[in-house]
Amino acid sequence: MGIFNIFSKEKKETLDKGLEKSRESFFSKLTKTVVGKSKVDAEVLDNLEEVLVTSDVGVNTTLKIIERIEERVARDKYVGTDELNRILREEIASLLEENNTSDLTEFTVPQVEDGPYVIMVVGVNGVGKTTTIGKLANQFKKSGKKVVLGAADTFRAAAIDQLKIWGERVDVPVIAQNMGSDPASVAFDTLNAAVTQGADVVIIDTAGRLHNKVNLMNELSKVKRVMQKVVPDAPHEILLVLDASTGQNAVEQARQFTKATEVNALALTKLDGTAKGGVVIGISDEFKIPVKYIGVGEGIDHLQVFNKNEFVDSFFSN
Repeated sequence: MGIFNIFSKEKKETLDKGLEKSRESFFSKLTKTVVGKSKVDAEVLDNLEEVLVTSDVGVNTTLKIIERIEERVARDKYVGTDELNRILREEIASLLEENNTSDLTEFTVPQVEDGPYVIMVVGVNGVGKTTTIGKLANQFKKSGKKVVLGAADTFRAAAIDQLKIWGERVDVPVIAQNMGSDPASVAFDTLNAAVTQGADVVIIDTAGRLHNKVNLMNELSKVKRVMQKVVPDAPHEILLVLDASTGQNAVEQARQFTKATEVNALALTKLDGTAKGGVVIGISDEFKIPVKYIGVGEGIDHLQVFNKNEFVDSFFSN
């Protein structure tokens, strides 16, 4: 129990530090919204709407939050501006709860009968996709899982090399071919190797291109079909990696990738380097796809499983 408490405290401190820029920016704007005001009125709500939108929460999610606060103001007749922080916190937590996504408490995957649990990772170049794969592999290995990585982003030699470096760093095998090879062939080889080695988890990197949605869709569909020749239900998880620091661009990427393939999990990176942490709230609400992982620092252990309540608590602790 003592060790658990230490890790929980360390995780909270890392999360608090990772959200520091977002939190400071948000509360700076919020303070200006209520200056000279004692109660939440129409003007405060208009200003709050602007604060949420400029904090990258997103227009649709912002309107939901404002509507909920309006209902509380109408019901309670008088809501002081000193209560606004608490009410915001409660309504955003409630909104995220309604997405029916379960919070993870540790890095784990379901047991699969017909072979390893297969994660196919998608996302544009530069979002931290390969780094996220390396950090995930490290966490799964630490939890006792046998992990195999597949370098199916054959479009760039740098992507293959980077994944190999991560493989060496965390001591897990990487299956790779030459640049320009067929990504589906790499995925096929990876799953065969994983089955032979008795692996628990396979993580497949894919090319980060979004210039042509049809080509992307066809390529990812082919990779999936070929993997299913080895592991019938593969991939069990399609993890979309997004760079939180790009704000609404991340939302647009989520929109494009969810149209191109069946994304069922999200990872948001680089939260520590941005004031746009509100994008996590907007993306979680808009797409109803679970945010499973967040990157809150550059360290190998700075990828965390996403917990809605921990996130909201950290975001609103000023």
